[in-house]
Amino acid sequence: MLLLFSGLCSIVSCQRLVPGAPYKIDTNDKGVLKAALHGTNSFNNQTNDAFLFKPSAIEKAERQIVKGLEYILEVDLSRTVCRKNGHKDPDLANCKFQPDGLLQQTFHCVFEVWTMPWLHFMKTTYFSCSPSDRS
Repeated sequence: MLLLFSGLCSIVSCQRLVPGAPYKIDTNDKGVLKAALHGTNSFNNQTNDAFLFKPSAIEKAERQIVKGLEYILEVDLSRTVCRKNGHKDPDLANCKFQPDGLLQQTFHCVFEVWTMPWLHFMKTTYFSCSPSDRS
């Protein structure tokens, strides 16, 4: 019986959840979108670019239960037409992407964002970005 179940699992691609291990979640999840925006703000605060970047695609999302939640995201960030004005949390929703041309640029980023929602706490613990082939 166990052998039959094992074979069935391999056929239907059963995913085993290991307690404490990251697991895939929907890229449109509300928490993912907040974490992606937080990671993007970290990126914008550490670049010398004259323009702000915002997410153009969330390629992959995982969540891990830690002391709170850790989001591990792969996000494409593209340059917008909005200039940096020194605002801590700019409103990226109203920024359009750069049109095709010399100023258009996209980075592929990996973000790790830790949150404890009950404390209203969110921190980007790691990010790494490289120019995307889509630029």
